[in-house]
Amino acid sequence: MKIKFFALFAGMLMLGCTETPQTGNKEKEMPNDAANTEFFAVIGKEATIFTTASNTDLRLNETGKSLFEAAAQPVEREISVFVNPKKSFQTFLGIGGAITDASAEVFAQLPEDKQKEFLSAYYDKVDGIGYSLCRTNIHSCDFSSESYTYIEEGDQELNSFNIDHDRTYKIPLIKKATEAAGGKLLLYASPWSPPAFMKDNKNMLQGGKLLPDYYESWARYYTKFIKAYEAEGLPIWGITVQNEPMAVQIWESCIYTAEEERDFLKNHLGPTMEREGLGDKKIVVWDHNRDLINHRTNTIFEDPEAAKYAWGIGFHWYETWAGGEPMFVNLENVKESYPDKNLLFTEGCQEGFRTDRYQYWPHAERYGRSMINDFNAGTVGWTDWNILLDQRGGPNHVGNFCFAPIHGNTETGALIYTPTYYYIGHFSKFIRPGAKRISTVSSRSQLLSTSFLNEDNSLVSVVMNQSDEAVDYKLYVGEASAISVHIPAHAIQTLVTSL
Repeated sequence: MKIKFFALFAGMLMLGCTETPQTGNKEKEMPNDAANTEFFAVIGKEATIFTTASNTDLRLNETGKSLFEAAAQPVEREISVFVNPKKSFQTFLGIGGAITDASAEVFAQLPEDKQKEFLSAYYDKVDGIGYSLCRTNIHSCDFSSESYTYIEEGDQELNSFNIDHDRTYKIPLIKKATEAAGGKLLLYASPWSPPAFMKDNKNMLQGGKLLPDYYESWARYYTKFIKAYEAEGLPIWGITVQNEPMAVQIWESCIYTAEEERDFLKNHLGPTMEREGLGDKKIVVWDHNRDLINHRTNTIFEDPEAAKYAWGIGFHWYETWAGGEPMFVNLENVKESYPDKNLLFTEGCQEGFRTDRYQYWPHAERYGRSMINDFNAGTVGWTDWNILLDQRGGPNHVGNFCFAPIHGNTETGALIYTPTYYYIGHFSKFIRPGAKRISTVSSRSQLLSTSFLNEDNSLVSVVMNQSDEAVDYKLYVGEASAISVHIPAHAIQTLVTSL
């Protein structure tokens, strides 16, 4: 199911660059104030508009072009989106999804033509949505067909360590995804549980804790994983310390208090990574929901010996399980309190799989709402959960079936694209690694918005209408230039302008 796009970007002179130590990306040196007005003048320049909308056939379709014109003072009866390219924030790392055992096993059962279509749909920047980021699991998680590790039970010295299990399905898919992405895919990995013998409950499932006698052995396990994957030609960008360290799950899980994660990081994992020559790999703490994220950051980042090993903090979106709204404000507090640390969305999916809800629009809007708010709070990268699941929302060895943006029917060979796939694409296709987020707000709550300036000087604004009514709005870039835009009800748009 290829998506046809027109050429968007005119060749532009590039700005100077400086290296940013936290992300390793290039940051633009913005012009001085005298030059800003001229550089960001957009009057007479053209915006190309792409739209996905409920109750229509629009799915990432180009729906128009509009020229920026001189604009007067906006009035209160109008709905406006205000973009100020002179104010820039975090450097964009990428968007992607997780290649789990489940995704790889489903992929292997698809016909060859559907495999090619699937890879193009996710990773091709022209015919697909240009994923640039990937997470994978360190041995088994719930989205595996069974529990497994890379060692023999009881092998504290890790002499039996091997990744043969992953060579059957997962590693081949990661390699194909990397190739489809143009040869580069930022890859990081997360563990769900240490081996059973290392834990106080002697079980990979049902929570439990890592026993102190195995801290060093478990820390070396990460390094062996990284080296084994890199020997396969798969560079590992970084790791998270533990998936969901405050959740006792019926699947693979392990509990760390904030103090326990801090001490494991500073006394074992961080020093072991450096000793093994892997000090350049990024370490991400927490990897759990937004609700308790501030306690975790305060505990770890206030300790200089622990904080020096932490590139940033990862988070999920499942805090709504207890009722209430997503806690985006907590992310803002983290970024305000620790501006030198990075926010990374490491997992989110729609729970509770049902075959009658493949095309259920609120699922897609959950993604759009989260992505816009997360980016506006300072998040540098956004990682969906499974990139592919079957017609049952699995496989999952504990029955925790969920949705993915694309499902593959292993009986018929068909691919099923959900609206979520297109909503993610409104960001991932147009906002490219190295982009800088720039100041963007909406004048009314019907519209959510965020904007980025790519390294090729293309300005990308994403606007989401979460209301039941169509909206006419003006998109202002700078103080005195704007275009008039129509967005349908329950729709998302991406507007691209070459500056």
